[in-house]
Amino acid sequence: MKKNLGTLLVVLIIALVVASLAMFTVDQRQYAVVFRLGEIVGVKTKPGLYFKAPLIDRVRYFDGRILTIDTDEPDLFLTSEKKNVLVDSFVKWRIVDVKQYYVSVGGNEQRARIRLMQTVNDSLRAEFGKRTIHDVVSGERDQIMDIMREKADTDARKIGVQVIDVRLKRVDLPQEVSDSVYGRMKAERERVAKQLRSLGTEESEKIRADADRQREVIIAEAYRDAQRIKGEGDAKASAIYAKAFTEDPDFYAFYRSLDAYRQTFTNKGDVMVLDPSSEFFKYMRGAGGKR
Repeated sequence: MKKNLGTLLVVLIIALVVASLAMFTVDQRQYAVVFRLGEIVGVKTKPGLYFKAPLIDRVRYFDGRILTIDTDEPDLFLTSEKKNVLVDSFVKWRIVDVKQYYVSVGGNEQRARIRLMQTVNDSLRAEFGKRTIHDVVSGERDQIMDIMREKADTDARKIGVQVIDVRLKRVDLPQEVSDSVYGRMKAERERVAKQLRSLGTEESEKIRADADRQREVIIAEAYRDAQRIKGEGDAKASAIYAKAFTEDPDFYAFYRSLDAYRQTFTNKGDVMVLDPSSEFFKYMRGAGGKR
């Protein structure tokens, strides 16, 4: 009885081992290829539990997710102007035909990466050679990326791979070219600055000359008005003097003589030599003309 139980346990263990060797699972992120004696006998692209011949079949898994090829260093390309540009790009790809992928590159991801980058670089070199620096930097950048994706995908299908996207992260000029371009840009900005300063100086001279002209005109008009007003005042004063003189000539003559005396005898140190009978002393003599 015990011997039969031991035999049953051994058979059960062997059955479990054989069952474990006959079953395998495929994750939703993976593809599985079943090999029998080195030949592909099955491809599993959907997740789930599968069976294989134990000890005969071998299962190899491949990543079914979207993968990225991102270069560490930018590549050097030549534009139609014979100018070098540094291009930093990346590629998004995934396996769509596992069997073809295995047959073409032996299921080696590194080989697939090299094949894709060679295709992208060759296409970039051809497209950049048709365009100027302005086109590849900003003008036709989106168009270049679309062309790259189509060409790379067409070639990638031959190895069972789909290229989802090709992107140009950065397009720069080499250091020596950048220095030359920046030098020309600086010279151009300096030229524009000088031109603007020249125009500003010209405008300032025009404004200053116009202001000086307006100042001279204002001063001339003010002087003219002042002289006119002064003349009018002198005319009114003369009219008043004439009117006063005609109303009482004797009093006016007496008043003018007193004013002359006041101005003449202001300083006691002044010396004036005149004939006492002079008309100047007319009002200093008596009514009979005596002193």
